[in-house]
Amino acid sequence: MALSIVIKYNMADMKIYGFQKTTLLDYPEHVAATVFTGGCNFRCPYCQNGGLVTEPGRYGEVSAEEVWRHLEKRKGILDGVCITGGEATLQPDLEEFIRRVKAMGYAVKLDTNGYRPDVLQRLLEEQLLDYVAMDVKASKENYARAVGWIACTAGKNPEGPAVAQEDMEHGLDIGRIEESVALLQNSGIAYEFRTTAVKGLHTVEEFDRIGAWLAGSRAYFIQNYREEGEILCGSGLCSFSQEELEQMKRLAGKHIARVELRGVDTE
Repeated sequence: MALSIVIKYNMADMKIYGFQKTTLLDYPEHVAATVFTGGCNFRCPYCQNGGLVTEPGRYGEVSAEEVWRHLEKRKGILDGVCITGGEATLQPDLEEFIRRVKAMGYAVKLDTNGYRPDVLQRLLEEQLLDYVAMDVKASKENYARAVGWIACTAGKNPEGPAVAQEDMEHGLDIGRIEESVALLQNSGIAYEFRTTAVKGLHTVEEFDRIGAWLAGSRAYFIQNYREEGEILCGSGLCSFSQEELEQMKRLAGKHIARVELRGVDTE
């Protein structure tokens, strides 16, 4: 019986470009492993995983069998798997991958930018997700700039990182983001929304509008930008001060009961 379960999964199209075997940070209240996929439909100037977004192949592909072996070996020690990117919802075999993870007894957390609400809806309907962390990149009117649809002029890089041509031809559809927000708010599962606050792309006042948009949500996290990793277009972008972040928290907190800060120096 176990053999038939293994045979029915086809991982040929699930591209894995990184595998963190143990993490206490990526999945709240879980000891987890993290799987990194490659490619993304956004080109956020401040993205810290720029290599995974634009050139995932240079990282070398991780065999799915390596992942399965590790998860089998760590049963009873790990209790969750986080799937992140890049943007995981672009992976053709994401659903099949998650089904196998769930069949092994693990909880699943998905990190997503929310631009594939059709995929998110399907995974929710099939009860394949236990936790979703969705990036809300900016207020609605600032979204195109925050995700790289409009060049990173604030970063003194007029060209900015290129967005996939097929996306540019159709333009940013904010309705997709709105649909994903609503799906999670009505999903009944644990979820969070989060925004990376970047001076040069966001304003403090903007977080009042983001909070109003996400009103009534379960949890909202504001994380401070840090210039580390492989930044796509970081020149001219910087972090906000703790005072500014606290002000953002107060503004968003007018609309959302639980608002927390991440990446804030407390010393």
